[in-house]
Amino acid sequence: MADDDDARPLAARCIRRRLIVHGRVQGVAFRASTRAEALRLGVVGWIQNRGDGTVEAALEGAPDAVATLIAFCRRGPGFATVSDLTVSAETPQGGREFAIR
Repeated sequence: MADDDDARPLAARCIRRRLIVHGRVQGVAFRASTRAEALRLGVVGWIQNRGDGTVEAALEGAPDAVATLIAFCRRGPGFATVSDLTVSAETPQGGREFAIR
């Protein structure tokens, strides 16, 4: 078998990242914009508002696509102001959709 990332099954090439986004990120279409971008990139997972004013998300997919979506979350949509973003690695769970919770 070739020692090439593309020779591995798709599930083995997926990564999962948990994000906590701080700043003006609620009430500015952050979740809907992130979901639209996730669908465009083929990333699955979920996003939700938290009671402390932050947004939490779990992103799963190809490493490049997840990295692109994380970069989007660092900027946020037009009316958002992201002041901090924490990212942690998780074990992929094999999701099939991207949900707004």
